[in-house]
Amino acid sequence: MAVPKKRTGKSAQAKRRANWKATKPETTVCSNCGQPVLTHTVCTACGYYKGEPVRLKDKAAAVEEVKKPVRKTKSTKAEAKVEAEETKVETVAEETAEEAPKKTTRKKSTAKKAKAAEETKEESAE
Repeated sequence: MAVPKKRTGKSAQAKRRANWKATKPETTVCSNCGQPVLTHTVCTACGYYKGEPVRLKDKAAAVEEVKKPVRKTKSTKAEAKVEAEETKVETVAEETAEEAPKKTTRKKSTAKKAKAAEETKEESAE
């Protein structure tokens, strides 16, 4: 076994150990509950990782919530038809309201052009 010939001095030992520094662990914020969490680990507060539950019970509950179909009754279908007709009426009313100002702006622009033409004629006559 190797044995050092001479003792290492304090300054040499301190220089060698100068780079032994403690680092802070990287942390992120949990996307589900907002608690600080070590990176690449499951949140200890809520049990989620990358926005998804890790425990099997939580996963089963999440799947059941997604699978529950929303059944429409006849009354809601009738209401949906009425709403669709109302929106059609509103869009037609909006379209007609938009068309009316466009026609008036055209008349104004032609009137402005006529005034400008008259002014140029008067200036050229003078």
